[in-house]
Amino acid sequence: MAKPLLLLLFAAAAVALSSTTPSTAADAGLTTFKLYFHDIVGGTSPTAIRIAQAASSNSSSTFFGAVVAIDDPLTTGPTRAAGTEVGRAQGTYTFADQKTFGLLMVMNFVFTAGDHNGSSLAIMGRNEVLDDVREMAIVGGSGKFRMAKGFVQAHTIDSGATSGETVVQYTVSVKA
Repeated sequence: MAKPLLLLLFAAAAVALSSTTPSTAADAGLTTFKLYFHDIVGGTSPTAIRIAQAASSNSSSTFFGAVVAIDDPLTTGPTRAAGTEVGRAQGTYTFADQKTFGLLMVMNFVFTAGDHNGSSLAIMGRNEVLDDVREMAIVGGSGKFRMAKGFVQAHTIDSGATSGETVVQYTVSVKA
C-alpha cells in the first residue's frame, strides 16, 4: 500500500514540476522599451533610398525585388518634434514577397543617446507591413546588448501616404 501511494506522490510531483511555465524563467532579465522609427522617403532629406531593383519592380503591385537602404531616426515619441532622437535604424529592407507587402528587414538599431548610448541591436526578419503587429528577431547586439537575444514588435502609427514619412512604433524585448 505504501509503495503505490509513494509512486502516486512522485507522479503528482513530476506533473507539478513540469507544468511550471518556462516563459516565466525565460522572461527573467528581459528589458522592454518603446522606440519610434521614422522612415522618410520624400522631401529634401530622405532617410530611406531605393538602391537597387529588378527590371519588373516598378510594375509589380508589391515592388517585388526593390532594395532600400535606411538611416532612419529612432525617437522616444511618435513625432520627431515631440520625441528625443536616441539613435538610428541603419540597414536595408527588401520587398521580398510577390503577393503582399512583405519586407525582409536587416537592420541595426544604433543608440547614440539615452540609456543605451554606444550600444546596438541587430534585427532581422519578415515585416508584412499591412499587418497590425509584426514580429522580428533580435539576433545580436553590442555594448550593453552584447550577446543579445529577443524580439521587436512593429506597429505602424502613420503609413506616410500623405507626408512621405512612415512612423512605426517598435516595442523592443531584449535579454543581454
